[in-house]
Amino acid sequence: MPTNRRSFLAGAGLAGGLGALPLSGLSAAATSAAVEPDFGPKIGQALLSRNENPYGPAPSALRAIADTAKMGCYYADRGQQRLTAMIAERHGVTPAQVVVGEGSTEILCAIALAWGREGSILCPDLFWDTTALYGERQGVSLLRVPLAQDMNVDLAAMQAKVTDGVALVQICNPNNPTGMLIAPAALRSFAAAVTPTATLLVDEAYNELTDRPEDNSMIDLVRSGADVIVCRTFSKIYGMAGLRVGYAITSEANAKRIQSHMMSFGGNLAGLAAAIASYDDTPFLDQSRAAVLEGRAMIVDAVAKAGLTALPSQTNFVFVKVPDANSLRDAMAEKGIAIRGAYGPWAGYSRVSTGRLEDVSRYAAALPELAQRLWA
Repeated sequence: MPTNRRSFLAGAGLAGGLGALPLSGLSAAATSAAVEPDFGPKIGQALLSRNENPYGPAPSALRAIADTAKMGCYYADRGQQRLTAMIAERHGVTPAQVVVGEGSTEILCAIALAWGREGSILCPDLFWDTTALYGERQGVSLLRVPLAQDMNVDLAAMQAKVTDGVALVQICNPNNPTGMLIAPAALRSFAAAVTPTATLLVDEAYNELTDRPEDNSMIDLVRSGADVIVCRTFSKIYGMAGLRVGYAITSEANAKRIQSHMMSFGGNLAGLAAAIASYDDTPFLDQSRAAVLEGRAMIVDAVAKAGLTALPSQTNFVFVKVPDANSLRDAMAEKGIAIRGAYGPWAGYSRVSTGRLEDVSRYAAALPELAQRLWA
């Protein structure tokens, strides 16, 4: 639900002191000594380039990390089993249908190898393709399909490219970096058309930030027996990007196939402890989501004030249409504000993430000024 910054910080007490956390990860000692921290933003930097959520980890997660740190000498397989069971129970599947990994990245890389060795991976030409590119470096063939005119994933064009030589169809929904959501009915229809031929992989990293997370998810297709893999992460709404926990939900056969290409020994103890503790932490999740949505609204408002436009976002970032993304990135950097530059040939779009609200405010104040200076 919408909130303002004052109500967010006041209400954060209900989530165990969320608003009082040192969100930048910078200790008071490091600040006073002017020593750059090893993690998080540099001193004085507004870090809005990496789709991180600085309002996590949850207080419940931090307590769990502290409580279990002394057990760090042991492998974490039992904790992984517990988290697997929790995920399975929530989504109405068996534990054998859940794969937990070191972030969804490990799982997505394993999928790229497992399916890519059987056929091509069909994907949009603009999406979060880091793991697909990992597969390509190992000899996997990627077949890319241009986006539609409105910058959404062109499902019709992708469906037309599905042949017996395609083993996997990969989609990020909402898409990164566009932030746009594929309508769930359209995606379900697409799944019905392509899964008799290929496995459909839907990366739902930002699902919990959409307007209707349950309606927008394809996990119901997994429950119905469709050849679908859904990937999720604790990096976004849970604010645990550095703790590296992600998971996939799919058929038991697909889960075994994914696991056969993974390397981790049960996972990261600190990350798993944090994930177990915060998985059902509804007060924190509500406050985290509210902060992201407020930051997103601030960005959209600044875009309008700058005389620019942006694609409709259902994520914790906004894809802003600009004359030159790299010049804006460089000008923002001069003000200590980090945003993304051009994505390959898409130099006419600039991605900015929703970080700390005070940092989003710096971006919002700078954007109209820089747009005037750079392009007026």
